[in-house]
Amino acid sequence: MDRHPEWLHDAYRKSIRKIGAVSKKIGAGFPHVCLNGDYNCEDASFWTSGFWGGLLWLAFRETKEESLRELAEQIEQKLNVPLHDFYDIHHDVGFMYLPTAVANYRRTGNEASRRSGLIAASHLAGRFNLKGQFIRAWTDRVDPNSTGWAIIDCLMNLPLLFWAAQEDRDPRFRHIAVAHADTVLKHFVREDWTVPHIVSFDPETGEKIENLGGQGLGPDSAWSRGQAWAIYGFAIAARETGKREYATAAKNIANYFLSHLPEDRVPYWDFRTADKDKFVRDSTASACTASGLLELSALLDDEAEQAFYYECALDILKGLYDNYADFSDRQDAILTKGTVSYPVNKHVNVPIIYGDYYFVEALAKLHGHPGLF
Repeated sequence: MDRHPEWLHDAYRKSIRKIGAVSKKIGAGFPHVCLNGDYNCEDASFWTSGFWGGLLWLAFRETKEESLRELAEQIEQKLNVPLHDFYDIHHDVGFMYLPTAVANYRRTGNEASRRSGLIAASHLAGRFNLKGQFIRAWTDRVDPNSTGWAIIDCLMNLPLLFWAAQEDRDPRFRHIAVAHADTVLKHFVREDWTVPHIVSFDPETGEKIENLGGQGLGPDSAWSRGQAWAIYGFAIAARETGKREYATAAKNIANYFLSHLPEDRVPYWDFRTADKDKFVRDSTASACTASGLLELSALLDDEAEQAFYYECALDILKGLYDNYADFSDRQDAILTKGTVSYPVNKHVNVPIIYGDYYFVEALAKLHGHPGLF
């Protein structure tokens, strides 16, 4: 018997239908934020460039509509430009190539897609700082001071290394992924189970220097999307390694996230924001957390814990469905009120492509399909 409520099927059907409709407008582009109803288009090297391709693969998997697959493959071809150019490649190659090239290879066996995924994994492995045991964030072109920086987002790029280790039968990729995850566990995770956005290390000695606020309120704050990256990222690391300490971290960071959610299940951009700024929400953090909680639930042996995190994921998705989802043709995006970065007033309370991606990915998982990360 179907254990899922009707709203869940409605959300999935309408999301898949909207992706198909909007695909005719966006084509093989790289949308990031939706402004005045229309998704913009970034360069292929931008860190969010894989999410629209990922949505197309999710929709194709459900509908078998060939035009969606063709667009996804066109996006993949465009992503080969920054991959081989090298200079604009950064730590976010997991976000870029897992839901595009690797998704294509997993589904079709395309050898060129496999090669692109392995090249991307090699780029990511090449960013590993041996002294500090972390993967460097960004490039000098983004910030010349970032040589010793690691960021919480990078946990979500590690599945590319885990995939490459298995695919190429080469454990060095896995060793790097585990070393970085261990560094995050040691130097990012605080006693209250929150994490900062950025940790700065001395790139020569590997010693930790300080936490940095990044897109959060400050060095000691709890940027909500950062907590989401940590929940999902540690759940993946636990899935791929079986290390209990990663699952424990995912659970405890999730418990903080869940216990501090407003009634509608979508957090403020930072959990420690001032009352005057609580109008700034981030639906993308909820969408990412929901998908991560489903991964976490599937890992756990205790049936009560399994059920708890599973039901919490459903609860978050219901809040998004009821209060933040727009399935009409008034705008290209599905979810409203995501926030890129409030400290610099950059794209506040607007739809964002990765919010749509993680929302649909979570719905797909609940309909029996694995995620792309």
